[in-house]
Amino acid sequence: MPILRAYALPHPPLAVPAVGRGQEQKIQATLSAFDEVAREIAALAPETIVYITPHNMNYADYFHISPGKSAKGSFARFSAPEARFEVEYDTALAGEIADIAQQNGLPAGPLGEKDAKLDHGVMVPMWFISQRYQDYRAVRISQSGMDAAAHYRLGQCIGQAAERRRVVLIASGDLSHKLVGSSYGSVPEGAVFDQAVTEALSHGDFLSLLNIPEDLRERAAECGYNSYMVLAGYFDCCKVEARLLSYEGPFGVGYAVASVAPGEPAEDGYRALARQSLEYTVQSGRRLPLPEGLPEELLKSQAGVFVSLHKDGRLRGCIGTIAPTTESVALEIIQNAVSAGLHDNRFEPVEAAELPLLTYKVDVLSPPEAIAGPEDLDLQRYGVIVTRGHRRGLLLPNLEGIATVEEQVAIARQKGGIPAGAPVQLERFEVVRHA
Repeated sequence: MPILRAYALPHPPLAVPAVGRGQEQKIQATLSAFDEVAREIAALAPETIVYITPHNMNYADYFHISPGKSAKGSFARFSAPEARFEVEYDTALAGEIADIAQQNGLPAGPLGEKDAKLDHGVMVPMWFISQRYQDYRAVRISQSGMDAAAHYRLGQCIGQAAERRRVVLIASGDLSHKLVGSSYGSVPEGAVFDQAVTEALSHGDFLSLLNIPEDLRERAAECGYNSYMVLAGYFDCCKVEARLLSYEGPFGVGYAVASVAPGEPAEDGYRALARQSLEYTVQSGRRLPLPEGLPEELLKSQAGVFVSLHKDGRLRGCIGTIAPTTESVALEIIQNAVSAGLHDNRFEPVEAAELPLLTYKVDVLSPPEAIAGPEDLDLQRYGVIVTRGHRRGLLLPNLEGIATVEEQVAIARQKGGIPAGAPVQLERFEVVRHA
């Protein structure tokens, strides 16, 4: 079952009328966006809503997941004890998320709860949702002190556990607490951070979200960033349709409401298989079994394949085969993706924490053909193989930073350890690039 939808929601207690006592009217855009979200959720009719909150049990190296069968809470600490909640937990989903997280090297589970009450990071979104929809169970998961990549990986685990259920994810968090007018004092970085986050949320640009500097986050005094990273991981390998429904900060704290829905898979079968292969091996130490349901073109054809990994726009590994060495392109990809990540001698082996940060490129090579000389090459169309005796160097076509055929051949010579000017045999090949 596909992911239904996820929302980035703020949690100002004064948005609840019993707490705000009229002050909530100063954030009318936020209130309207909350109601729009509640209407959408009612139409989706999820069986479970997963809340990510920064305001419950936050451990340095552990994701705390709601224990027990139910929980209660109220806004008593905000002088509104009459605004109260009781929610039933989805214990099966909570347990499955914890199991998948632990299998992927993320410490997570129900241990160590010191206060069973619901926190306002959950209750503010819950109050607005309850005005339109109440027939659901919940899972409450706290942020941790681990880095953004760990929160992204947690989102992947939640997405995997939610595949067979109707689930909506709520990423609860406020933006900067240091905008103009804040009781905490204001800093210029507050507005810079909020603009960066709202731009990312409005376009579903999770890569730019990931690249927001940690020192900017600290200066802005935010509490929602890691919740948003869980949301990003929840949509791993999917195109998304994202909308920023509102943003305002009249009390010196940034409040953003955004809706994110899944689109078509962002990776075709070639790149998805490369990603799956490397992640499986890094996390389990075993080779990925050939998945079921792969396209016939991956299973029935043979070819040489190069798999390239990039991180932050820079090469992180590249290994390939000039001619097929396995029974199918699928097996070639599985083999070479692992080699690119773990056995490229130019780089340290990829670690589990890096996996969410990698992008993949798969080049499927046509059979090489001999050519008379460089005049038969086309830099954009053909790759080149340079051979002298047992030495061989290869360079793929259409690579950034290579401007001439002469440069292409020279680099291929260097890769093969062939001296400049030494007589060589040249071959060319074409590729189908999945990037």
